[in-house]
Amino acid sequence: MAFEVEYFHERVLAEIESWPVDVLADYARLVELLVEYGPSLRLPHSRSLGEGLFELRPRSRTGIGRAFYCFMMGKRVTVLHAFIKKTQHTPDRELRLARKRLKELHNG
Repeated sequence: MAFEVEYFHERVLAEIESWPVDVLADYARLVELLVEYGPSLRLPHSRSLGEGLFELRPRSRTGIGRAFYCFMMGKRVTVLHAFIKKTQHTPDRELRLARKRLKELHNG
């Protein structure tokens, strides 16, 4: 059975849809892999950030995107936050926001 992808808020999906077309195309490809393989998807496509938080790692010649997600009961994947990287390092504020949303999901 395949995983189902949902978004924490419609703004998360809107952010992803605003990405450059080639980054968005790679994101779509990675989401297909995530739906098929779930938690078995690993580097270079996905990476665990600990405490139930993961990142999807789309990239292209025009940029690098990151989409933070978690797994929920019933084979659901929730995309918590997404952004285009402007530096090599993931900004702390982006990671803090994803962790905050993950906590909100788990605490109701």
